Amino acid sequence: MNAPAKTEDFAETAPAGVFVETVTEVAHYTDRLFRFRMTRPAGFRFRSGEFAMIGLMVEGKPIYRAYSIASPAWDEELEFFSIKVPDGPLTSHLQKIQPGDKVLMRKKPTGTLVLDALTPGKRLYMFSTGTGIAPFASLIRDPETYEKFEEVVLAHTCREVAELKYGFDLVEEIKNHEFLAEIVGDKLKHYATVTREPFAFQGRVTDLMRSGKFFTDLGVPPLDPSIDRGMICGSTEMLKDTKTILEEAGLTEGANNKPAEFVIERAFVG
Repeated sequence: MNAPAKTEDFAETAPAGVFVETVTEVAHYTDRLFRFRMTRPAGFRFRSGEFAMIGLMVEGKPIYRAYSIASPAWDEELEFFSIKVPDGPLTSHLQKIQPGDKVLMRKKPTGTLVLDALTPGKRLYMFSTGTGIAPFASLIRDPETYEKFEEVVLAHTCREVAELKYGFDLVEEIKNHEFLAEIVGDKLKHYATVTREPFAFQGRVTDLMRSGKFFTDLGVPPLDPSIDRGMICGSTEMLKDTKTILEEAGLTEGANNKPAEFVIERAFVG
């Protein structure tokens, strides 16, 4: 098996023009999901919701994958939420990192799941599956989100209950945070669903939206393009189905250079 470069070799083997950062914390949620935090380069700027190219040196070569930055723009460290792919070129190694290890990061963040890509509205829906919650982990901890929207709905769908823990931990963190708790107040609603186990809310969020149960459970009216805005990050099928639902409701897809009623992150698909 290809082996990642040892920490002491990293500075010598890492390619020029990239950040070499130190892992500060690792937490494993299931045999498929883990979170890690690392140092933030001095002067590194990003907008909450953007992603960066994260990598390791494997057999003397850098291997990168796109990862949403899960920490908010104000955080002193960078946080990432990852799947574990047993034979994945990067994640088979990345899942084994420990505090003190080194990670590569390219210098330019990018992405479409940013507040600037949306026109003004009152209610912001964040639709996610699996690790697609990562960019929203950044946005729900950013005060600007609550300056621009009166209500924020974080919808997170996973196969198993244990895979929802990261999202629940995020909401709990906000409730107990020294300054976020007051800023967020009761503006944030968390709607977690599971597809393969018994749970309070079961099924794909797209099915629950089509049946109307999603809106009834939240106590909100159906989608209204005059006030509702959306962000979507997840599996290919979920992106397609959610996009269709939003467009059928009259919402238009936007982008950084053309803000509209909803945006999709496609960097992690296919």
